[in-house]
Amino acid sequence: MAARSIDAYLNSAGGLARFSAHAGRLVKLQRIYEEIAPSYLAASSRVANFKLGKVVIHADSGAVAAKLRQMLPSLVDEFSLKGAEITEIQVKVQPSHAALQHKGGGHASTSVGASAKSGLKSLADELPEDSPLKTALERLVNNSR
Repeated sequence: MAARSIDAYLNSAGGLARFSAHAGRLVKLQRIYEEIAPSYLAASSRVANFKLGKVVIHADSGAVAAKLRQMLPSLVDEFSLKGAEITEIQVKVQPSHAALQHKGGGHASTSVGASAKSGLKSLADELPEDSPLKTALERLVNNSR
């Protein structure tokens, strides 16, 4: 059997051809979105889906989503001017993997004052060695600034 390109394989079967066409539409819409959206918003959001004229955009934060929602009418118009048949845009907050890594892997950094640290350490010292709470309190004290 001869080696085939991935494109040839994706386009050969009915289901895969539809999947390939949908992925192509998403790439096209993403490129248009990057042209029409302000760069600071496009860097923190992306086209996630398209179905029946509705584009779904995932924003990395609530602030980005709020700004995009303010711009929805103009974004719909801009998509149309670029040849995309868009009737609606829905914005959802869905942080990307990169955004989560940028924020420290999704874990918030903790800051505990000196007196609170001392109190938490005392409480942890009073708990049994096999206590999950003791382990969590010790980790909090050790990882706080």
